[in-house]
Amino acid sequence: MEIKKGNKSFYIGENEDNAIGRITYIVESESVIVANHTYVSPEHRGKNIAKLLLDRLVEFAQDESLKIRPQCSYVVRAFEKYKEYQNIIA
Repeated sequence: MEIKKGNKSFYIGENEDNAIGRITYIVESESVIVANHTYVSPEHRGKNIAKLLLDRLVEFAQDESLKIRPQCSYVVRAFEKYKEYQNIIA
């Protein structure tokens, strides 16, 4: 599955409007972004899509020397569950 960069988002699908999965963020400061929403269409849930999107957001943040403040419930849970995210938390 190809993950594409959108407008303050990463998504999988034809375009941002018809994405089967999407993670969005807002810019909080020069060094922090807020992961504010994660969505996967019902027919594609259980396929690890949300984790793939979060991994891509983390990669983006690391490339840009940013930290992530988790806000959406999925990202909050993932940051608690997966220790590899501990160095990116704002």
